[in-house]
Amino acid sequence: MSNTVPSGRATGAVASASGQRIRVDVADRGYDILVGSALLARPETYAALPAGQVAVVVSNVTVAPLMADRLVACLRQRFRAVSLVVLDDGEQYKTWAAVERIVDALLAAGADRRATLFALGGGVVGDLTGFAAACFMRGIAYVQVPTTLLAQVDSSVGGKTAVNHPLGKNLVGAFHQPSLVVADLETLATLPQRELIAGLAEVIKYGAVADADFFVWMEERLDDLLARDNDALARAIIRSCELKAAVVASDEKESGLRAILNFGHTFGHAIEAGTGYGVWLHGEAVGCGMVLAADLSQRLGLIDAAVARRVAALVERAGLPIRLPSLPAAELVALMGHDKKAEGGAPRFILLDALGHARIAPVDEGLVADVLLSHGAHP
Repeated sequence: MSNTVPSGRATGAVASASGQRIRVDVADRGYDILVGSALLARPETYAALPAGQVAVVVSNVTVAPLMADRLVACLRQRFRAVSLVVLDDGEQYKTWAAVERIVDALLAAGADRRATLFALGGGVVGDLTGFAAACFMRGIAYVQVPTTLLAQVDSSVGGKTAVNHPLGKNLVGAFHQPSLVVADLETLATLPQRELIAGLAEVIKYGAVADADFFVWMEERLDDLLARDNDALARAIIRSCELKAAVVASDEKESGLRAILNFGHTFGHAIEAGTGYGVWLHGEAVGCGMVLAADLSQRLGLIDAAVARRVAALVERAGLPIRLPSLPAAELVALMGHDKKAEGGAPRFILLDALGHARIAPVDEGLVADVLLSHGAHP
């Protein structure tokens, strides 16, 4: 299955009083992604949300001390009662127990179906909050306020929510779209450099699978992104969100086209599970996974060696790993059998047809094992 991102299914970024606005249209409704500075604690940011009785802000022990008070104070202008639940920080805590803590907080606040959850944090907080919102009373509203680059460009958009299982990442979850996404550039000021670099993996992904010109732009502006140039970061976030919005508008439930956004993720999720969640950051695993997926595409004759080298070179320049951890190739292959794209236990991979164009296809396990062995796995 070969896929091309549609050009007319989502609104490109337009200027507004709340920064740049990107519209995501799904089914019979839609929502905005706001990208700009000083958005988090500005009442106008949330003006389109219905005033409600109860709001619960979900954050973690790292982010909450830095910015939760400002968001809570802002929301108290629209909600009768606003409470805060603070979770542990890390992929290893993306579990049922964390979802139960969010549900407990909703019940303690007297929440009903008109309550709204706010996810203040990175991808883990966003996924947990979205999943709790999907489950509580069979679905309540939630708002994504992502504070990491990875969450701003990818996980906060599109309504994929989940918890992890020891056999695989995000195996238990639901599609539940947010009511609003607020990407405040100022929240990135406190982001550790390792986390910023991990987020660049998802930015590189968009260029590789959907926009060759954007990939070239990243090759040219990578140093500015690493130096946190505000204009470069804004451009990276906006273009990533535009591409994600177009794909989600065309394929909300990942029945076809949306799968291309998992480029590098089949390998990456296996790395995360194999090393233990939290040892490698998600973006680090995806970065390495993209190098392997590009190599696999080359071995299948879909791209030439020059394209595969460009992918690997950009990933390496960004400071992301390009070699696997020391894990058995057979173990990684087995973990890939639990990937959500697998069919009949056989993994399927997102492959490049060309820079900016991708497909999904099954691949012989022997060839996958050869790629793993050539990139650092052991027999």
